[in-house]
Amino acid sequence: MTTQTSSDAITGPQPTGQERRVLIYRLGSLGDTLIALPALNLVARAFPKAERRMLTNFPVSVKAPPAAAILDHTNLIHGFFRYTVGTRSPLELAKLWWTVASWRPDVLVYLAAGRGVAAAQRDLKFFRLCGIRTIIGVPITEAMQNNLPQPTEDSLEPEAERLVRNISSLGDGRLNDPASWDLHLADSEIAKADAALGDLASMPLVAVSVGTKVQSKDWGRDNWRALLAEIARAYPGHALMLSGAPEESETSDFAGDGWRQAGGGPVVNLCGKLTPRESAAAFRHARIFIGHDSGPMHLAAAVQTPCVAIFAARNIPRVWFPYGNRHRVLYHRTSCWGCGLETCIEEKKRCLTSITVDEVAAEVRAILG
Repeated sequence: MTTQTSSDAITGPQPTGQERRVLIYRLGSLGDTLIALPALNLVARAFPKAERRMLTNFPVSVKAPPAAAILDHTNLIHGFFRYTVGTRSPLELAKLWWTVASWRPDVLVYLAAGRGVAAAQRDLKFFRLCGIRTIIGVPITEAMQNNLPQPTEDSLEPEAERLVRNISSLGDGRLNDPASWDLHLADSEIAKADAALGDLASMPLVAVSVGTKVQSKDWGRDNWRALLAEIARAYPGHALMLSGAPEESETSDFAGDGWRQAGGGPVVNLCGKLTPRESAAAFRHARIFIGHDSGPMHLAAAVQTPCVAIFAARNIPRVWFPYGNRHRVLYHRTSCWGCGLETCIEEKKRCLTSITVDEVAAEVRAILG
């Protein structure tokens, strides 16, 4: 597999850093936005004087917060244009063209996921029709489309690395710098999180999110209940914070009953009570975060909280793992790994359900000591 050259990464005139309007193309919701933070910080450093707007999608799920729910207050993005992904309506496409063209971006920075070289070529033509002269990072080669193989057997480059690699002509992505992941939490967001936690903010805290919007990622509520009972017995002086969407509150309470019945410390269920950014502010207090492959997991990682993450084998290892070496990931490679399924019926999620409570508890102990 070849790597991209600078000519692959930039079409049109080289940027000068003096551009006035920069359009960033990035689709997705919570986790997709969070893993793009280093790339967005790189764009901000490269174009410090520009107004930076994001072209993104309307969320496809009621559980999926929009990009603005993460990027507010960061000063990385100053505004948003939104459209429905996959639309083939000539009227809607014409409206999108007019929206982009009338803003007259000087530069486009492409941070969308790889969807094939042909799709990237179509996107490139569209943005050229919008009158954008300098276009950076459109993945028009296979190397730019794909997460590159890693020295570790059967693992791939994290998606955050692929994004900064594709726009490396702008500079160093600084992936290992905590500042590249900084959410710039507002004082009001921190105060809201502290008020929601109350006295628990001053206790050793375990943060847990049992929810997921994808069936194939769901470890199962009975497993979560048994795990929290095990942790409560091992760490009786700790408090428990449950986090997630409003519709995950009942499942979280069910899991939390395992903690309570095992004699654990105080419990607070914050499902639906905090925004994603306020949840991140709450995660800052936690000694550990435990959860699925999910947006809350990436929120916890962004605020430098060590994660124990339970992953289905639907993706190749490392692409969506929480970034950094402080985290512990449970991933069982079964014969059907890399399936990409959102709903698993035939195999009954055996890659995920084969992960035992004892295995997860051991990883928790490895972090908490």
